[in-house]
Amino acid sequence: MSVPPHGVHSALPAPPKHQIRALHTDTTITVYQAYRPELGLPAARDGRFPAAWKRERMTWIKPSFLWMMYRCGWGLKEGQETVLAVEIGREGFEWALRHACLSHYERALHPDHAAWRRELKRAPARVQWDPERDLRLGPLPYRSLQLGLAGEASRRYADEWTVGIRDVTPLAREVHALVRAGDLAAAERLLPEERPYPSGDGLLGQLTR
Repeated sequence: MSVPPHGVHSALPAPPKHQIRALHTDTTITVYQAYRPELGLPAARDGRFPAAWKRERMTWIKPSFLWMMYRCGWGLKEGQETVLAVEIGREGFEWALRHACLSHYERALHPDHAAWRRELKRAPARVQWDPERDLRLGPLPYRSLQLGLAGEASRRYADEWTVGIRDVTPLAREVHALVRAGDLAAAERLLPEERPYPSGDGLLGQLTR
């Protein structure tokens, strides 16, 4: 299914409300994070997370470039000045999804609130669906995946699943400059090609209502 452009008019239908859209290959998927330069620059230089990256903390990864821009303010927010594109193995990404719990209670998916809390406590990963963003960072009527990794999932992400890390801060600044100049078409052409991610075999069954 084609995905309509971000922030420019399109006659294409909107994506489903819950759908993973990402830059991906047959074996990897690219997700985005933003860090202070002291952490982000060594990670991009070495292609792996340094020892200073706290593996015991929950970390949130985002397949949507524009949602990352919304979160980090185009790399201008304090502590988020270095935007990273992290390429990870699809096998690891899908393991995290299959072991994830929604970050909020949904009556249609959980027997009761207590059962959801028990599941959330056990799960090494959690999922939020937040409104996708357009080029002006306004909300769109469909959702973007945010995947939180903790414990085993966080350690495996840093030390097993990651196959490459790039500093895409210059791309963020270039797209932002074009948006500020009102040239949305040129900004659109620079965006990563985020296509629907295959989600068969019940990959999202417990994560969407």
